[in-house]
Parts: sequence; structure tokens; C-alpha cells
Amino acid sequence: MWQRIRLEPSRFALHLAVLLIVAMWTLPTAGLLVSSLRDKNLIATSGWWTALTTTVRSVQTRTKDASAQVEQDGVFVISGNLFDGSEEGTGTVAAFGTRVAKPDEFAPGSTASYDDGRSLTVNADGTYRYTSPVKFEEGRGQRVFFMTSVPPRFTTENYSNVLFSQGIGRAFVNSLTVTIPATIIPILIAAFAAYALAWMKIPARGFMISVVVGLLVVPLQMSLIPLLKLYNASGFLSKTYLGIWLAHTGFGLPFAIYLLRSYIAGLPRDLIESAQVDGANDFKIFRRIILPLSFPALASFAIFQFLWVWNDLLVAIVFLGTEPDKTVLTYQLNSLLGSRGGNWEILTASAFITIIVPLIVFFSLQRYFVRGLLAGSVKGG
Repeated sequence: MWQRIRLEPSRFALHLAVLLIVAMWTLPTAGLLVSSLRDKNLIATSGWWTALTTTVRSVQTRTKDASAQVEQDGVFVISGNLFDGSEEGTGTVAAFGTRVAKPDEFAPGSTASYDDGRSLTVNADGTYRYTSPVKFEEGRGQRVFFMTSVPPRFTTENYSNVLFSQGIGRAFVNSLTVTIPATIIPILIAAFAAYALAWMKIPARGFMISVVVGLLVVPLQMSLIPLLKLYNASGFLSKTYLGIWLAHTGFGLPFAIYLLRSYIAGLPRDLIESAQVDGANDFKIFRRIILPLSFPALASFAIFQFLWVWNDLLVAIVFLGTEPDKTVLTYQLNSLLGSRGGNWEILTASAFITIIVPLIVFFSLQRYFVRGLLAGSVKGG
């Protein structure tokens, strides 16, 4: 009884920590999803947490030019609607002004007067009446600044713009073409190497393990130029799928060997020795015992490697190039953002499109994920 009471505070702290971690990961993702469904003008001016509330924002537009004027009772009048000249479409004018520093200087329905006798009346629905005692000169319309109340507005246009952009379908197939082999190949190689380093008596095994651990800390960027020179010298690996498969294999092998070796070394020794006594060779032990028992570690690395390769942009540009028929999804989506990267609606929709496939892979293998991450932490008897 007393022991159970003493454990409750620690369990409460553990549950609280888990909830905080879940919230830290879930809230930004939920915000990204909400933003991807909002109107592009609202994304640029307000946060996703205001998606269900009416937003007040400052807008700048112009009245119609002098060609639209008509003479009424001795004055010249230009009339129209402020929303016709802005990106808002429709809305409600909360206030308006004639200076950028004071867009809320006048209430809707009131009249703003200029020094030369002109006047401007703006109503709540956006209609205006711009008058002058003398004829308006040719030129652009008068600038008007106003505050508008925009109701919650959701749309799938952001996803349509991304999904139906030229080259997206081809880029999606290219990403799968790069990612799937670049995930399978290092797993196959690393599994054999991990078994050899864990259970086979080979010379300098400890030194080899040290080299693998050392390669984990080598920055990826340090090897790009030497490897690219080697590819160019070979004459058949440059700008090919085979070249990028081998590149991702080389970059992923140290972590794969380290993870799988730690897991395989933790398997029960009695199981391996019993198989050897029964006459099984190393290959049969590896195929019938090690691989089935090591599936959690294999699945964990597959998730990591798939995510790394799928989200990669640098290695794809360096080793595959930017030709239209070879560009990957990350490059194509980056091109949609433009040189200034200010198209937030494209960014949010693109982010969710890119994580669909990794989410499918993760949830398919997630039951093995935790067991794989704990590889080697508990040794078998």
C-alpha cells in the first residue's frame, strides 16, 4: 500500500513529461495542417490559432482612375467598391484612412476630406464615393487604406496548386525510385556486417567496430566533393540512380551497422551456440535465426533511412542533378516556393504532401520502432 503511494508522484511526473512531449510534437503539426487549409492572405497576416475567429487586417488599394468619373450636380464623382481592387474579394470595412500610418482614422460611413476640396466616403460594405469640385486628371486612382474584418475562410486551393503543378507527379515517382532502393540496399549490407562483427571471430574486429563508430561523427558535407569527383572520374555513376543509391548507402551504413550490431550482439548466446552444435553454418544461422529475431532493429533503421532519403535535397541535387526528368519531390516543391520563399500557402501544403508517405511507412512499422531503438540495451542470458 505505502509502496504504491510512493510510486504515484513519479508516475504522475512521467505521464506529465510524456504529455508535454506529445504536445510539443503534435501542436506544430496541427498548426501546419490548419494553415495549409487557410486562405493565402490569412496565412500571411494571422496565426493558425486564429483560424476559427474573425481576423482584422490592414489592406491597401486604390480607387478607380479618372476614366471612371461622372459629373453629378456640378461635382465629379468616382464610385466603386474597395474590395474590387484588392485580393480580399469580399469582407467588411472596420475603418479606413488616407494615410498608411493611420488606416483606422475614419469610421465606416464617415467622410475624409483632402486639402484641395476632394472628399472620400467609405461604407462598411466597401462601397465608396470619391468626389472633387474639379475634373479628375488622368492617372492612377487615389490610394486608400482600410481595416477589414475577414471571417474564417478555408480552401483546398493550396493543395490543388501543389498537386497539379507541372512536374510534381514525375518528381513523386523519382523520389520513390531513389528512396526505396536507398533504404533496402544498406539494410542488406549492414545486416551481414553486423552479424560478422557481433558473432564471427575475425581479425581486428574491435578495430573495425571503432572505425564504424568513428564514421558516425563524420559530417556528410565533407564527403560530397571527393565522392562527386570519384563519380565523375568513373564515367558511369555521375547523374544516375545507381550513383545516388550508392551514395545514400555509404552515408547510411555506419549508423545501420552500429544499430544492428548492438541488437544482434544482445541476442541469447545459447541460441547461437545450440545452432552451431547442430551443424548450422554462419549463413544458415544468420538467415533462420538472426534475421527473424532482428526485425525490430531492421524496421527501426528502415524508418530512419527512409525519412532521411525522402526528405533529402542536398544529396539529390549533387548526385542526381536538376534535369526535369530526374528531379525529386523536395526539389520540385522548393522550386514552387519561388526565389524569395514567401509563398506560405505553398510551403504549408507542400509540407503535408511530403509527409504522407513517411507517415504510412512509420505507422506500418511503429510497433517495432521502440524495440529497435532499445537495441543492445538489454543483453540476453
